[in-house]
Amino acid sequence: MLASKSLEDRIAEYGNPSHMLQNARTGPYQFPIPPQYTNWMEEVRAWREGAVLLNQSYHMTDLYVRGPDALKLLSHVGVNSFASFGPGKAKQLVCVNPDGYVIGDGIVFGMGPEEYLYVGRPPLANWIAYNAEVSDFDVSTEYDIRSLENPDTPRKLYRYEVQGPKALDILNEVNEGGPLVTKFFNMGEITIAGCTAGTLSHGMGGAQGLEIWGPSAEGERVYDRLMEVGARYGMLRAGARAYSTAAMESGWIPSPLPAIYTGAEMQGYRQWLPANGFEATTAVGGSFQPDHVEAFYLTPWDLDYGRVVKFDHDFIGRAALEKMVDDPHRVKVTLVFDREDVLKVFDGLMGPFPGPKLLEMPAGHYAAHPYDQVLLDGVPVGLSTYPVYSANERAWITLAMVRADLAVTGTRLSILWGEKDGGTDKPHVEEHVQMEIGAEVQPWPIHAASRESYRSQS
Repeated sequence: MLASKSLEDRIAEYGNPSHMLQNARTGPYQFPIPPQYTNWMEEVRAWREGAVLLNQSYHMTDLYVRGPDALKLLSHVGVNSFASFGPGKAKQLVCVNPDGYVIGDGIVFGMGPEEYLYVGRPPLANWIAYNAEVSDFDVSTEYDIRSLENPDTPRKLYRYEVQGPKALDILNEVNEGGPLVTKFFNMGEITIAGCTAGTLSHGMGGAQGLEIWGPSAEGERVYDRLMEVGARYGMLRAGARAYSTAAMESGWIPSPLPAIYTGAEMQGYRQWLPANGFEATTAVGGSFQPDHVEAFYLTPWDLDYGRVVKFDHDFIGRAALEKMVDDPHRVKVTLVFDREDVLKVFDGLMGPFPGPKLLEMPAGHYAAHPYDQVLLDGVPVGLSTYPVYSANERAWITLAMVRADLAVTGTRLSILWGEKDGGTDKPHVEEHVQMEIGAEVQPWPIHAASRESYRSQS
C-alpha cells in the first residue's frame, strides 16, 4: 500500500475523519518551554497581581505575506473588515470555509505597506498560504514554522510578553527610546539593552502590557535585561503549565477544530495539506463524540466573533454567513465547576479502578481540540472546551458555548466529563468512567477588570 501523501489520502485510508481525529496519537497543544520556572500557581497569579514574562518564541507558526496584493489576500480570506487596516496596527484575523464554519483565528501585524505577519496556530497559516498559492493575487508567503515541527531551525524572531499590574513600570524602566505606544492593539517600538524591538499593546488580568519582538539574535540580551529590571518588581516567568491556563482566564478559545475535513470545495486544500501535518495528526478529545466530523465545526457566533464579521468586502464564506446572521446562535460563557463535584473526581482517583477521568492540573484537557458535552437535565445544550484550574479564581473553569437562553449568569448546567466506553484509543487517555460535573454560568473573561478595561486601553 502506498503511503498517504496528503490529508485527503489519510482521511480516505481511515474512512471516517471524526473517528480518525478522536483516536489520534497526539496529545494537547505543546508549549516547548520549561513546565515551570518557580511554581505554576504563583506564575499564574503573577499576571493578576504583579508582573509576568511569557516567552512566546516557540509555540506559534509565523507566516509572512508580502507583495502589492498582500492586504487584498487577507481581506479575501478574512471575515474582518480591512478598510482602515495597515502598517502599525494589528488585528485578530478570523477565517471561515465556504460554508461559513471557522478554520481558525490569529493575529495579523501590519509590518509595512506590502508586508503583513500572521502569528498563531498552524491551521490558519496553512490556509492563508494555500490561498496565496492558488489565487491570482500578487503575493508571496514565507513560513517561520513553530519549533515543535522544526526543532533544528532557529526562529526568525523572539517574542515575549510582559503582563500584569506592574508591567508598564518595568517596560518604562527598561525602555531606552521614545514613549511607549499603549493604545489597545496598536504597534510601536521599544529599545531594550540597545536593541530596538516592535511592540503590540494588549493586556491580561485587566492591566496593560506589551508584546515585544525582534531578531532572535538579540533575544537573549533583551530577555536578560527584562529579567534584571523585573526582579526589582518581583516579576516571574510563566512556564508551559501556567501558560496553558491563560486563554481561559482571558476568554479566548484557542483551537476550534478547523472546518476543513469535508466538502467538495475544500478537497483541493485537503490534497494540498500533507499527511503528516498538524491537521492530519491533531487530536480531538472529550465527551462530545459525533460520528460526523461536521458536528465539531463552529460558526463565528459560537466563538463570539459575530461582532467582527463585516460584509463590506467579498471574502470566502460571505454568502453562507449572510444566511446565518438571523439564525439562533449559541453564546460563549465561562463555566465554573462545582467544588463538590471536582472533589468527587479526585476522591474517585483514590477508589477502585477505573475511576473518573483525571482532571490534570492545571490544564485538564488532553487533546489539542477539547469538546465536552454541556447538559441541562441530561439534554445536550452546548459544548465545553478547555477545563483548567485557575489559581487566580481558585476554581476550575472552562469556556463554553451554550444555548442563548441559558447564557445568563447563575444558570445551573453540567458537563459530561470523560469519554464513553472507557475512553478512545488516544494513549493520553487512561481507562475511566464518565461522570457529570455541575457548573454555573459566569461571564467571560471571568475577571471583572479584564472584561471592563481590556479593549479600552489608551
